[in-house]
Amino acid sequence: MSATRTGEPSVPAGQDTHRWWALVIIALAQLMVVLDATIVNIALPSAQSALHMSDGNRQWVITAYTLAFGGLLLLGGRVADLVGRKRTFIIGLIGFAGASALGGAATTSAMLFGARALQGAFAALLAPSALSLLTTTFTDPKERGKAFGIYGALAGSGSAIGFIAGGLLTEYLNWRWCLYVNIPIAIIAVFGALGLLHDRPGHKNVRLDVPGAILGCGGLVAIVYGFSEAEPRGWSDPVVLTLLIGGVAMLAAFVWWQKRAPSPLLPLHIIKDRNRAGCFLTMGLAVIGMFGVFLFMTYYLQVILGYSPVKTGLAFLPLTVAIIIGSTQISARLLPHLAPRMLMVPGMILAAAGMLFFTQLTVESDYTGEVLPGLLLLGLGMGLTFMPVFATATAGVAPQDSGVTSATVNTSQQVGGSIGTALLNTIATTSTTAYVAAHLGNPAQKDLIVREGVVHGYTVAIWWAVGIMLAAGLIAGLMVTAKPPKHTTTDAPVPEPVV
Repeated sequence: MSATRTGEPSVPAGQDTHRWWALVIIALAQLMVVLDATIVNIALPSAQSALHMSDGNRQWVITAYTLAFGGLLLLGGRVADLVGRKRTFIIGLIGFAGASALGGAATTSAMLFGARALQGAFAALLAPSALSLLTTTFTDPKERGKAFGIYGALAGSGSAIGFIAGGLLTEYLNWRWCLYVNIPIAIIAVFGALGLLHDRPGHKNVRLDVPGAILGCGGLVAIVYGFSEAEPRGWSDPVVLTLLIGGVAMLAAFVWWQKRAPSPLLPLHIIKDRNRAGCFLTMGLAVIGMFGVFLFMTYYLQVILGYSPVKTGLAFLPLTVAIIIGSTQISARLLPHLAPRMLMVPGMILAAAGMLFFTQLTVESDYTGEVLPGLLLLGLGMGLTFMPVFATATAGVAPQDSGVTSATVNTSQQVGGSIGTALLNTIATTSTTAYVAAHLGNPAQKDLIVREGVVHGYTVAIWWAVGIMLAAGLIAGLMVTAKPPKHTTTDAPVPEPVV
């Protein structure tokens, strides 16, 4: 690229002169998608009370979103290639706003679950379109690096914004506004996209792997639903076993079909690479534990310790700050000099150590002495892990595979969150029921026993999460054998962090 006399790079022919405003629109839409995974956490106790959800079913408010998002993300990328990225981006925005309106107006828990699933489906259209538009809008390598930096910072701060916004909206309006707030954001983004974004027409020769989407998403839904039904029915119930076995069978059929599909959703050579497969597994397992903490700590702070929604949102801020510090100030500086697993393994051990603090919680625990240290260690561990996972998973990928690789990292995040929320919530509610049944001897102490039982359920589930975190560290240590990267590249799309 030629330079002007002032040393500034010239604008290539055809490059959009309003591209930085276009970045604002793309980042705004992506921020909406990311924060929607956490904004409802703070509102969940209020929503559960208003819609009379059971403890076993409440996790579907989160799981319905993450499951539809993760299960349809690869298909959403293919749709964007077929229809065109700008058109898919706008359809995703309008659909997301409509689903948010439906969820905000929900009168039953089933209506809210369905609206959240619709949000996830339209997010699966929106996210890959946003990433692709960013890549095609910024063609200069230096500008692209700056654009991805801004995009990543906004996406990375999504959880903090979600926690604080969720607290403010729940406390000063009501929980429904945690969904309604998406409507004005989406409207602004739609008008901005119509005026500022440009894209080539879609490719008519692109084929949609509908059987693959049905098998993959159907298998995940069956497994997650099986985990959630284990709480009321028991793990040996025929319905639960049928769902779990059927889900595994559908996923096996998905893999079989991907070998034969003319346009597979997930080309299997992407996951045959040892380092890449190790990164996908590490990310999925890590997020299982983290999403469980989001759910349990939200209820612990509000229901057990009596925090207001705003105070609860602020209580999560140290976690996000620690993730950002671990990722940008530690991992990003050390990765050029260290093998990725030298960051990922200690990161998972740190995260597990942080979660050990939560296994000691009681009905009278102190935030500063017992909750805050765990949040800080968990955040630093996740920050150490996320950055090398992203960098290693997308390193050395052929240009034609960069999009699907990025989508697969995101899929592992969302699927991990779905499975983790359902599995750990089931373990927690089952343990609570058993504890209360075993200790409820004096009816006069019922309220205290129930509160103790709820916290006991959380700690049992978090012990499982600790084990899952350590398993993620073991997988990273054994499978991710890549050497320190010699250089970085800005050609491959950068997946957004889950927080």
